[in-house]
Amino acid sequence: MKVELQINNSSSADARFVGWAPAPCRIRVTNPAGAILTKVQVTLSNAGAAGGGVVVFRKGTTGSFSSTLTLTLPTNGTTVPFFVAGRRASVNNGDAKIEARAKILPLSPAGGTLVGAVKLMVRIRKNAESLTTGERDRFVQAFAQLNNQGAGRFADFRNMHTNVSSPQAHGAPGFLPWHRAYLLDLERELQAIDASVALPYWRFDQAAPKLFSLDFFGVAGPNGAVQFSNTNPLQFWVTDGVQGITRSPRNNWDPTAQGGPTVITEAATLALGAQYSAFRGMEGNPHGTAHTRWDGFIFSIGTAAKDPLFFLLHCNVDRLWAKWQKQNGRFDSSLAASYDGDPNNAIGHNLNDTMWPWNGITGAPRPPTAPGGAMASSPCVSAPGAQPRVKSSLDFQGVVNAAAREGFDYDDVRFV
Repeated sequence: MKVELQINNSSSADARFVGWAPAPCRIRVTNPAGAILTKVQVTLSNAGAAGGGVVVFRKGTTGSFSSTLTLTLPTNGTTVPFFVAGRRASVNNGDAKIEARAKILPLSPAGGTLVGAVKLMVRIRKNAESLTTGERDRFVQAFAQLNNQGAGRFADFRNMHTNVSSPQAHGAPGFLPWHRAYLLDLERELQAIDASVALPYWRFDQAAPKLFSLDFFGVAGPNGAVQFSNTNPLQFWVTDGVQGITRSPRNNWDPTAQGGPTVITEAATLALGAQYSAFRGMEGNPHGTAHTRWDGFIFSIGTAAKDPLFFLLHCNVDRLWAKWQKQNGRFDSSLAASYDGDPNNAIGHNLNDTMWPWNGITGAPRPPTAPGGAMASSPCVSAPGAQPRVKSSLDFQGVVNAAAREGFDYDDVRFV
């Protein structure tokens, strides 16, 4: 007998990625040879690489997860649903594995006969300081390839974040939702290059000696020009037709030894208030303060996205929002405390507004162009859609509506 395991309800290898949030899966008998009854019990369990990803299972949309799951399968090929959620993050693609075993005959092994298996990855956004060398190098290579010495798809992301487009993304309630969508779009483009990649975050209230090194995001050299090792492909980074990145710490701050001296801590950020109107004050500090701890591209809105560090900075901003949402139960867009629903919000900052540039709308009050096109799709999830709305960003883990799950998670923001 043989069974097929479908991750994210897909038989495609491209869909075999899960996070902390439950992923819908299916199993079916594809070859009933050897089965003596019309139904057979199959038990699912982990069998991945040592130190790799680990998943847990549950049968339905509610209830607790367990390390094994026994399902009754019809031998006629009818699919049976179940759910998988990550419990330990992967470090490599395919280092998690689910095995299906069935006790088909009386003489079957005690644990059952192996009737199917599938390799997958528990793909999680992690602290840049915690990445393995392999994770770091795959991420750097994918980012460099997305840039392609200025000729790649990254040019669209640089052009999405400019002084002209600033009102779509800053100084109003949509600051956090817009940047969440922006990061997701970029991450999906990176994953189209290397599916094992997830955006890491720079925790800017702590020292980051691994991140600010020659083999990762570089160190400041003469005149603020960032220097890289001769094996780091980011040495060929080009934006606006000019090679290189300018970035140097201000006021003798050493990012390899201490967090930003005036950046408020994570604890202080999470304590800004339980209402979104209070919490979004973090746009100033820590967010703005983290930007302005540097001279160079990252200092100013109009040039910040020229520096790849921008995306790790904002990944941490987004993680802090995710932690605040988890701490206060703020995933539901219908709750006033989850978002500022002021009718006087500017266009692009109301919950039901579609977000530029993914909506393709140009002309005042939107910017004159809409670089990049629609939101990149995912083989794992359908949300937030090609033209995400502000409210699409809130329920990113599918806490309120499972269909809203966007397919990313943070190492320290669990679903349950």
